[in-house]
Amino acid sequence: MHLESLRGEDVRLPAGRLVTADEGDGGTRPLWLSDGPAPFGLWGRIRAAHPRTGLWPLLLEPLERERGFRPWASGELYPEEASRPADHDPAAVLAGWWRGCTAIDEEDDVLSAEERLAVTAPYGTVWPGLAAGRAVTEDPDALAAEHADVFLSFGTDARLGLVEAASGAEALARVGWSGPANHEGDTARIAAVAADWERRFGARVFAVGFATLRLSVAAPPATLEEALPIAAEHFAFCPDNVWQGPCRDLTAYAEHLVGADLWTFWWD
Repeated sequence: MHLESLRGEDVRLPAGRLVTADEGDGGTRPLWLSDGPAPFGLWGRIRAAHPRTGLWPLLLEPLERERGFRPWASGELYPEEASRPADHDPAAVLAGWWRGCTAIDEEDDVLSAEERLAVTAPYGTVWPGLAAGRAVTEDPDALAAEHADVFLSFGTDARLGLVEAASGAEALARVGWSGPANHEGDTARIAAVAADWERRFGARVFAVGFATLRLSVAAPPATLEEALPIAAEHFAFCPDNVWQGPCRDLTAYAEHLVGADLWTFWWD
């Protein structure tokens, strides 16, 4: 990792180290991790330097109530197990997840077929296709920097991570994050969809946890009609957002997406 590329970029890194991935021969070090909490304001400066350095900043959260700052400081990272995001068609990936999440299992002892169909109304089991993209009305990178600072202002113990990647979406696969493993084993497929949101909605990945993901969104839906197909994409991408969240169906979930410039995801 070329940390020296940050010299002359108005960036002073805190103390940190390269993390060795927990796989292979021990030679893969996909992540630089600060030793302590991420300094306020640094995320935006590193992001602004990204076109020249190739280093994408991430605010990294650990697994709650666990020592060792897992998975980041513990090296529970598996970059060699991920394919490339560019190898995947995000529309096909989302459609496949949707089919798996909406399949009716008559032996399901948790939800009846009717209850499952009610969760994904008005679409039921029919995949609605990709939502239309929207033109950004503000600088996506400036918005992401604002969200990063707001996130740090909450008193989180998130540390700063640096990954050599073309974007925040690509960084998820390059670092070998496996947070959505119970839903999808190849993080490159998660990254492919996040990269498509970067293009369609001005999204930016700025924070990642053990099994959580935070994106700023510069072009959120403005109406419920626009939000509904995006809600379907979110459900396919992270069904636990609906199944285990406060909004127990797509319509209620979509209502919360209208005008929301922060998207958060959590996988059980």
